[in-house]
Amino acid sequence: MTTQADLSGVAAAAAMTPDRSTPAIRTAGLSRRYGDVQAVRDLDLVVPTGAVFGFLGRNGAGKTTTIRLITGLARPDAGRAWVGGVPSSDGDGRAAPLFGYLPQEPAFYGWLTAAETLDHAARLFRLPAAERRQRADELLRLVGLSDAARRRVGGFSGGMKQRLGLAAALIHRPQVLILDEPMAGLDPAGRRDALDLIDALRQHVTVFFSTHILADVERVCDMVGILHEGQLIEVAGRAELLARYTTNVAVVEARADAAERLPALAAALAGQPWVAGVVIDGAALRVTATDADVGQTALLPLVAAHNLPIVRLEWARPDLEEIFLSRTGEGAS
Repeated sequence: MTTQADLSGVAAAAAMTPDRSTPAIRTAGLSRRYGDVQAVRDLDLVVPTGAVFGFLGRNGAGKTTTIRLITGLARPDAGRAWVGGVPSSDGDGRAAPLFGYLPQEPAFYGWLTAAETLDHAARLFRLPAAERRQRADELLRLVGLSDAARRRVGGFSGGMKQRLGLAAALIHRPQVLILDEPMAGLDPAGRRDALDLIDALRQHVTVFFSTHILADVERVCDMVGILHEGQLIEVAGRAELLARYTTNVAVVEARADAAERLPALAAALAGQPWVAGVVIDGAALRVTATDADVGQTALLPLVAAHNLPIVRLEWARPDLEEIFLSRTGEGAS
């Protein structure tokens, strides 16, 4: 089981603190077509160093293609990408030491053990033998595979392979961690541990990950990008994005034994010039405002004037799923 000490230790040793004046990832006019399908179109993206960036899009939106272009695994028809200021889309491998990459379906040599797999990955980055062993032990413990260190990977479940892939992506202490659907195949406990790891790494490694699990993005990301039909249609900080889509609806929930006082408050609110509508629902009252700025100033004094004991007063806002659906259409996956 992963402990907070494990997380803190790996986070502290993840990488040297990078230069935050240089974007962790940048693309300019990045485009790629496959036959008649324009998978990515004129993608201009900047991911600040130190961010945990959630890359959202429906199936077929171009998320995996974008990641393959950024990592140099596919060549763009037009445009370029950089990781840590180093060109990464030219296919020459110069940026490879700067990032770790976990594909959506990681593949391994089935005859190697988990420890041998990480040793092999570490050799690719020319880590000394002692450091290879230390990192392998540390990372296998981190992802909960210490007991499987000497088992052949060919017998691993999909979730175990996903966790081993995450360890391999971190083996060389990259500055940027690029993850394509990192929660795929993980059970709830595995998802929790992976999210805890991402959260622990945020001060040491820039994390860029695609996912369809919007609750995970809302939990750990501080920036969000939405890709739709190969085009980037939204990029913002998570808090900024949620605030931008705030609705003009306030919910006032009274204490259960005071619900009978709500009609009087509703009548008073109905006469206010900034109120468009009032609905009572059990012990809660929903107020729709024509001007949320005025309402946010005027509502609480009115509640206080009616001596209404409340347990909750908030201006409703959508979650990321509602924003995602509003920007891309229904049927997100």
